[in-house]
Amino acid sequence: MSSATEVTDANFEEVVINSQDTIMVDFWAEWCGPCRAVSPILDQIASEHADKIKIVKLNVDDNPQMAMKYQITSIPAMKVFRGGEVVKTVIGAKPKPAIEADLAEFLA
Repeated sequence: MSSATEVTDANFEEVVINSQDTIMVDFWAEWCGPCRAVSPILDQIASEHADKIKIVKLNVDDNPQMAMKYQITSIPAMKVFRGGEVVKTVIGAKPKPAIEADLAEFLA
């Protein structure tokens, strides 16, 4: 299982929206193969860059409200929040260097 924090519809605002940190939300589902493939990569990025970005996971099957609010139509979908606003969206499973390139502005 992932070392990333799980968020839910109930605590999303508290954990993500009200945070001053840079937070990437991984929208995923248990049955999604690409989601399972990208999960350990996100865990590595989270531990290597813990001082710059926090990564949390939201299961779209268990938490449909936030998935609908942020218009998640395909997974894995990762949205970076800063100051409660979405500042970057990354769609699909990618190798670690590609995800790090997508997140370069936040990891610098």
